[in-house]
Amino acid sequence: MFNKILIANRGEIALRIQRACRELGIPTVAVHSTADAEAMHVRLADESVCVGPPAARDSYLNMPAILSAAAITGADAIHPGYGFLSENAGFAEMVEAHGLTFIGPSAAHIRMMGDKIAAKTAMAGLGVPLVPGSPGEVTDMVEAEKIAAEIGYPVLIKAAAGGGGRGMRVADKPADLPAAWSQARAEARAAFGNDAVYIEKYLDRPRHIELQVMADAHGNVVHFGERDCSLQRRHQKLLEEAGSPALTAAQRDTIGATVTQALVRLGYRNAGTIEFLYQDGQFAFIEMNTRLQVEHPVTEMVCGIDLVREQIRIAAGQALGYTQADVMFSGHAIECRINAEDPQTFAPMPGRVTAYHAPGGLGVRVDSALFAGYLVPPYYDSMIAKLIVHAPTRPEAIARMRRCLDEFVVQGVKTTLPLHQRIIESPEFQAGEYTIHWLERFVGQEH
Repeated sequence: MFNKILIANRGEIALRIQRACRELGIPTVAVHSTADAEAMHVRLADESVCVGPPAARDSYLNMPAILSAAAITGADAIHPGYGFLSENAGFAEMVEAHGLTFIGPSAAHIRMMGDKIAAKTAMAGLGVPLVPGSPGEVTDMVEAEKIAAEIGYPVLIKAAAGGGGRGMRVADKPADLPAAWSQARAEARAAFGNDAVYIEKYLDRPRHIELQVMADAHGNVVHFGERDCSLQRRHQKLLEEAGSPALTAAQRDTIGATVTQALVRLGYRNAGTIEFLYQDGQFAFIEMNTRLQVEHPVTEMVCGIDLVREQIRIAAGQALGYTQADVMFSGHAIECRINAEDPQTFAPMPGRVTAYHAPGGLGVRVDSALFAGYLVPPYYDSMIAKLIVHAPTRPEAIARMRRCLDEFVVQGVKTTLPLHQRIIESPEFQAGEYTIHWLERFVGQEH
């Protein structure tokens, strides 16, 4: 096992990793920007090192500074959390080159799955179903028009190096294709420095279903079931459930077996999430995230498995120690992401938290780095808390979430708590009848 782990992240995920390390008896090092000097993840770490000024590019993305912090503190492993450097293959290579362990998959797999075209090609070769579309990058309009005509409109133009909804445009008909193709390429170039795009069939009412997997270095791969992440605004997830109200246990077992067999053949290691669009009983692979997900707590709640602890064990060379048959699913879990945003305009709302009270009780979990007096900085993601509930059934989980949202107090900054209260009261959500397009319409109807 490791002697000391440096956590290359901030906020609630840094705290989440610290807690797993503490239970394993491993000291931790927190890195922080000058803006986060008084943050909770800094206060609770065994050691802390300032790695730069507030801007993420000068601190949490400052690879030389983070590696120097590991060297001066004697850390022998680095956990990247999610976001920031977690899917940076170059950083993973640098960590290993300095004699440290990167707690995550190999740089080769991070690089492969970070390129959406390469990921689709690899998954198709491993028998994972895909959305109909181009076999690779589309380089000119003649080719784009031919592929779009073959798969049928509407089509989606997507950045090969994309993420977070950037570099994506829909063309509903042939006349829309030139502008959509040009806009997607321009946005991809600006956001990722890579204007490669590909084309997929645009599905009109899909759900976003993802499968959590864990693989060790001894050829063992298990999945921990699915999460339904269909409640999104501008391709950003707001609420997640485990399991999905749209799937049966048999469907979960089938897609789970397909994915785990594929990853055994791929030789994948550590945590990963395979993301699908699901419509009319069919799964279609869209991407793989080679890291821990924001929404991992709902999986932990229904499986009783500490996914961060498993990441650390696997990175230390240990075997999973259980098989797929040993993974049991119990009850239903829901997570609401609470952002420091105006609940109507979604504009970020940094500022000082004047009062804070988290809900509690049976089956309730709050992952947050907030405290009364905390200054929410304007430099980073606006998520300030994750509220997770677990109950024997979905209706009971909804009732518990309703109660917890009513109890949750954050004063001094506007938050999306009121939006979540409206979502869980909606008949469509309560019936589990929603797609990835539902929330945009729901929010639009309120204005």
